[in-house]
Amino acid sequence: MYVIVEINGQQFKAEEGKKLFVHHIQNAENGATVEFDKVLLVDNNGTVTVGAPTVDGAKVVCEVASHLVKGDKVLVFHKKRRKGYKKLNGHRQQFTELTIKQVIA
Repeated sequence: MYVIVEINGQQFKAEEGKKLFVHHIQNAENGATVEFDKVLLVDNNGTVTVGAPTVDGAKVVCEVASHLVKGDKVLVFHKKRRKGYKKLNGHRQQFTELTIKQVIA
């Protein structure tokens, strides 16, 4: 059984026991339980239920494994040829690691 759930504006495929890296959740602490009720699709052993826009009564219960995880560094390089202009910026996105404890559908 899996569901498609919307978390912070992004859609994720969620199954029990899986780990998700979502955009940083501000008020989350390690070990806290978080529930998401914007379930868009439920697949229960081949029986698919599509919400309009969400499935009623379905939710995903997650535990915060780590409230702040930094992603890989992304380098942004700008250059204008023959002008002597070069600029290099780096960025590391902040994520929250979630472990899915229960899928209720």
